Amino acid sequence: PCYGINTGFGRFCNVRIPPSDVRRLQLNLIRSHAAGVGEPLGIEEVRLAIALRANALARGNSGVRLQVIELLLSMLEHDILPRIPRLGSVGASGDLAPLAHLSQVLIGEGQALVDGKWVSGKTALRKKGLKPIQLEAKEGLALINGVQISLAMLSSALLLSRSVVDAADVTAAVSLEGLLGSVQPFDARIHEVRPHPGQSLVAGHLRSLLSGSKIVASHVDCDRVQDPYSLRCTPQVHGAVRDAINWIEQIVEREANSSTDNPLIFSESGEVLSGGNFHGAPVAHGADLLAIVLTDLASISERRLEKMVNPDTNQGLPAFLVDQEGLESGWMMAQVTAAALVSRMKIFSHPASVDSIVTSAGTEDHVSMSTHASEKSLECASLACQVVAIEMLVGLDALELRRPLRSGRRLESKIRAIRKVIVKRKGDRFLSPELEQAAELIRAGTTVVP
Repeated sequence: PCYGINTGFGRFCNVRIPPSDVRRLQLNLIRSHAAGVGEPLGIEEVRLAIALRANALARGNSGVRLQVIELLLSMLEHDILPRIPRLGSVGASGDLAPLAHLSQVLIGEGQALVDGKWVSGKTALRKKGLKPIQLEAKEGLALINGVQISLAMLSSALLLSRSVVDAADVTAAVSLEGLLGSVQPFDARIHEVRPHPGQSLVAGHLRSLLSGSKIVASHVDCDRVQDPYSLRCTPQVHGAVRDAINWIEQIVEREANSSTDNPLIFSESGEVLSGGNFHGAPVAHGADLLAIVLTDLASISERRLEKMVNPDTNQGLPAFLVDQEGLESGWMMAQVTAAALVSRMKIFSHPASVDSIVTSAGTEDHVSMSTHASEKSLECASLACQVVAIEMLVGLDALELRRPLRSGRRLESKIRAIRKVIVKRKGDRFLSPELEQAAELIRAGTTVVP
C-alpha cells in the first residue's frame, strides 16, 4: 500500500483502495475536504496561493501530471480566483480545507471570481477557454498537502512590513525633529560596539535623514541630558524588528521553494516516502514573530506621537498641536485611535503556534495553527501601517510649528514627496481620509529610506 495513492486518508490510512476507485478517491478527497467557512480570502492572497502551490508541485516530488500545474498557471494568467473561505485550517496536514476549495475549480466545481463576478468553477474555466481536469492517482492529495494559504498570507504581511519599517524610520526622524531630539544616540560608534545589523542600519538611516538639520543645530546646547527611550532607542527597536523580518523572509523563501507534499516521490531511486513536510511549524513560528515585532514597532511609534501632542512633553508646542486651545481638539482623537490600534495588536500578538489541538481521530495529534498565525501577522502589518501613518501626520504638523527652521536635506525631500499627496491643513476637520491617505502612501512605498 502507498498512502494517498491506493489507501484512504488520515484515520483511514490503512484502508486499501482498489485500482478501479483511484480516480474517485481523489475526487472524493477534494469534495469532502472543501469544508471551510467564513468570508473569502483576499484577492492578492488567493493569487499568491495559486502561484505558490504551482511552484511546489513543479519541484517534481508530488507525482502530478504537467497539465495540473499548467491549469493552475492558466488560472493565474486569466485571473480565475477560487472562492476560498478564510476559516477551517489548522496548518497540518497542510491547509487542507482552503486548498481543497482552491482545487475545486480545477475540476469544474466550487466558485471563482472572474471579471468581477462570482461564478461556478466550471463556468469560470469555460469563460476563459479552459477545461476542467480529471484527477488521477495522488493528484487530489498533492493539491491540498501544504501550507500555501498560510504562506500566501505571511508573504503579503512580509511585503507590507518592509514598507512599514522604512516608513517608521522616516517618521521617527520627523518626530525627533518635532520634539527637538538629540542625534547623539545615533552616533556610529555607539552601534559599532553592539553590532546588530538592523540597529546599525537604522542608526545610519537617521544620521542620513537628519544630516545638516538646522533644527538639530538650534538646540545642540540645550540643558536636556537624554531623550526618552522612544526617541533614543529607535535604532535598537526598529533594528530588532528589521532583523526579525530578515529571518522571517528566509523562512518564506525556503518554504516557497520546497516540496510540502506527503508522500513524496523520488524518481532517482523510485521510492515513495512518507514524511511530514506539510506541517506548518516554520511558517507559524515566523508569522507569530512577525506579529510580535510589528506590535513593538507600533507601540514605540504611538509613544512618539503621544509625546508630540502632550504639552508636558512636546517641548513648547501647543497641546494636540491646535491653533486655538479648547475651541479645537486637533490630534487628540487620532492619538486615541493609535492607542486603540496598538492595543488590538497586542491581542493579536498572542502566539497561535503554541495552541495545538488534536484532529482526525488522533491521527493528526499536533498541528501548527499556521493559518491563524499568518492571518494575525497580516492584520498586524495593516494595523502597524495605520499607526505609523498617524505618527507621520502628527510629526509633519509638529515640524511645521518649528518653521522657518529646516530639517536635513534628505528628510525635507521625503516631506515634500508626502506633501504632494497630503497637503498641509489647519483647524479641526474630518481626519479619517487623511489617515487613510497616509497609510496608502506607506503601502505604496513612498516613504522608503535613502
